[in-house]
Amino acid sequence: MAYSLPQPAIALPPSITFDSIHLDTKPTACLECSQVQSDGKSAYSDILVVFLNGLIAPQSFWLPVMALVLRQLKASGPSSESGVSQPQMLAYDRYGQGRTIDRDPGDEGKEEGYGHDTLDVVHDLHQLITQVTRDSLDSHPQPKRIVFIANSIGCAIARLYAQEHPGTVTAMLLLDSIMANSDFVSIFPDPDSPEFDVGSLPPGVTPEMLYETRTKFREIFHPSVKNPEGLDRRSLPSLLPDADKPRLDHEFGGTAPLVTVVGHDPEWFAEESLRSAMETPTAISMNYTNPIWHRYNQGLTRLTASDKASGPIIAKECGHFIQKDDPPLVADLVFKMLKKVVEIT
Repeated sequence: MAYSLPQPAIALPPSITFDSIHLDTKPTACLECSQVQSDGKSAYSDILVVFLNGLIAPQSFWLPVMALVLRQLKASGPSSESGVSQPQMLAYDRYGQGRTIDRDPGDEGKEEGYGHDTLDVVHDLHQLITQVTRDSLDSHPQPKRIVFIANSIGCAIARLYAQEHPGTVTAMLLLDSIMANSDFVSIFPDPDSPEFDVGSLPPGVTPEMLYETRTKFREIFHPSVKNPEGLDRRSLPSLLPDADKPRLDHEFGGTAPLVTVVGHDPEWFAEESLRSAMETPTAISMNYTNPIWHRYNQGLTRLTASDKASGPIIAKECGHFIQKDDPPLVADLVFKMLKKVVEIT
């Protein structure tokens, strides 16, 4: 199997614009955004597609997906009176991430690295959505139906947004969601535990591997570990203690939202993990990380009604950043989700 195949460059259409937005609630800092405006006269006009980043991959990773979705919409036709029928789209970098160099003003006076948590991000996101849809509502007075396309911790942010603002979200595409209820250490057996049984270890796994993996994961992935944007993850396991709860039964229009769950390719992920700076042994990824992550993804499909759920879909030859590894796949899933949203209106 070959790994790290380069993706061809995808030209960005002029309909994708780049903007700096000052939130009314935080006027001293700006967020860097990428937007597509809806035409205001089509079946997609009341839809807002919001792309949510993880901790590492910035909004630039979503731009090829946005371009390909627009291409598919144009090819599918028919066009509206004012051009191609398309929804409003928004991607952005959170404070201190990607192209957004401004720090979160709310971090001032707090311990460095622990300035704001995921609920603070949700509040900022709600304000951002309010502002970017304000002008469009003049021509289309109905509230926008929100479709979240999220990766990693962005999936947790999407779920929290739906909880904090019920009745607003109509669909979610969750790409290799963070295991929000995990400390990323206890997923591996503890050789120091009195219950540890070396004889029960899978072939190829040794106590020494477990010691080393637990140490590395604690140093890099534990919720208490600080990150460049200052997003405090320590409260996340208590905010979202279960993959399948709280359910999203009453979203836009009082109905359950569409939820599509996509996971990484287990073998591809294991190979990437081995070749990364973590140097995680393949036996560890295949016997612990991958099965536990897949069960978590299975739980995510139970967040909504069974007839509104899809997945978990395995993204072949993709690691954690599925939108980077296979933009056409993600664009196709977004396009199909938008078609479903329109159909169930």
